[in-house]
Amino acid sequence: MSVSAASHLSPSYPDRAAWGTAPKLRAWQQQAYDLYFSREPRDFLTVATPGAGKTTYALRIASELLSRGIVRAITIVTPTEHLKRQWADAAARVGISIDPEFKNSQGATSRDYIGVAVTYAQIAMHPALHRARTEARKTLVIFDEIHHAGDAKSWGDGIREAFEPATRRLGLTGTPFRSDDSPIPFVTYVEDGEGAMRSVSDYSYGYGPALADGVVRPVIFLAYSGEMKWRTRAGDEIAATLGTPLTKDQLSQAWRAALDPKGDWIRQVIHAADRRLTEVRRGVPDAGGLVIASDHEAARAYARHIRTVTGEGAEVVLSDDPGASKKIKDFATSDRRWLVAVRMVSEGVDIPRLCVGVYATSTSTPLFFAQAVGRFVRARKRGETASVFLPSVPVLMGLAGEMEEERDHVLGRRRDEDGLDDLLLEQAQQEKKQPDALGDELPFQTLEASATFDRVLFDGGEFGTAAAPGSPEEEDFIGLPGLLEPDQVASLLRKRQADQQAAKRRTKKSEEQAPALAPHEQLAELRKELNGLVGAWNHRTGQPHGVIHAELRRACGGPAIAQATAEQVRERIAMIRKWATQRR
Repeated sequence: MSVSAASHLSPSYPDRAAWGTAPKLRAWQQQAYDLYFSREPRDFLTVATPGAGKTTYALRIASELLSRGIVRAITIVTPTEHLKRQWADAAARVGISIDPEFKNSQGATSRDYIGVAVTYAQIAMHPALHRARTEARKTLVIFDEIHHAGDAKSWGDGIREAFEPATRRLGLTGTPFRSDDSPIPFVTYVEDGEGAMRSVSDYSYGYGPALADGVVRPVIFLAYSGEMKWRTRAGDEIAATLGTPLTKDQLSQAWRAALDPKGDWIRQVIHAADRRLTEVRRGVPDAGGLVIASDHEAARAYARHIRTVTGEGAEVVLSDDPGASKKIKDFATSDRRWLVAVRMVSEGVDIPRLCVGVYATSTSTPLFFAQAVGRFVRARKRGETASVFLPSVPVLMGLAGEMEEERDHVLGRRRDEDGLDDLLLEQAQQEKKQPDALGDELPFQTLEASATFDRVLFDGGEFGTAAAPGSPEEEDFIGLPGLLEPDQVASLLRKRQADQQAAKRRTKKSEEQAPALAPHEQLAELRKELNGLVGAWNHRTGQPHGVIHAELRRACGGPAIAQATAEQVRERIAMIRKWATQRR
């Protein structure tokens, strides 16, 4: 069966079968399964885009190997504690008993189990124990997201020692590339002709083919720029526009200012994302949203923003919370709108109803980005779309534009030194629970951070032009239907782009044809516009017109409106429009 033959199948499973337990293999799964048993390999690396169904495929291979007597035991190695339980639940549903609570201190598990689920860190702590377990019975080892086996030299050495005697080893990953030169155990590398070693997979199924088959959702990236202003430790005030060419330090600080919970940028983006979620839920009633935060303090603050915007609390999942797995499981089966997490759900966790995301972290490794976006692409039926909101930062724009590129892990390549140090940034994020103390380690204090809709990225193309939050131009893209086929998404985006460009041309032509106003006429028009906005603000807040004008004077400076210059009136117009977006 060809991969494209999957187009006539349900892109997920009939009525969404339990995770990892689809009764019928998809076309790519069947191809990889057939290839595996035609070769009868000791090692086999399967690369499949996040959301494609690697668990179902792996458990089908495990069941067949057990039934043929080729193996007698199974060890599943995962990156996180949560995934141990998720694998055990999935295996149980297909009749394979896996112990997810196995501890190194136990030495052995109950005879009720045919195997165990452990983490890479657990193996590295006591490889000799796991080697002895592997030698005791003919064992299949399933490496979930095998690239984690190279996270540290001790981990790689431990994995090799523990599982070198395994009868069969099945590697799974959605992202077989890393930001460093740590080799991944039991993965084959070959010379690429340029002095580097490149990983080789036995079967690969990328995002592009999966999208064409309807196995994953199309992803629409909505990028937001904006004006940032901060004060350094030296007391200097610096302003920069996110999305414009900046130095490395300026970009890093402007990015951090944008994500600062005290600024307006993140609040405005969360508000836009919630509007998008409302639109998506018209076609996908249980659609959920996820905010990926940089640290624990920011996660809690973002949750407060969500409550303010929606009137409904968000579920907050933190890595050191003993109830984190239960929270994720409960959210996955509920119809609640928002989940906020720090890295916890960046990889492997199955919440198929996640359709809208906010990438509110400064982690920029290709690995983390791909895994984070992978949380939103798991299709349940054809036509569902995913929407991810992110800062207009060059490295993220590049990663978003390369969604369909397939990567290998390359050892010995020349390092690109003109961007952020992704590896150090990722390591810093792993343990970060609180922001640095203001005035000490914190290199700056955020003074202002406002968002501007920048553009939409989809299928390698860019659509839309800069627009204020809440503007009709932004709404053209936030209001896209939540149920669209990939070709419909592209067609609709092109139409919205063409409509906006035509409207701009008409406006420009009208302005060119209109006779220039005399200075007193311009001032009169500006005062009229300001008074109209003050009237609208009066209807919204109940504040008297005089009080509103006084607040504007205090905020912007200058005399009463009768003596104000045209530029001063424009500043007040801009200020009251900013209030409208902030206090919506």
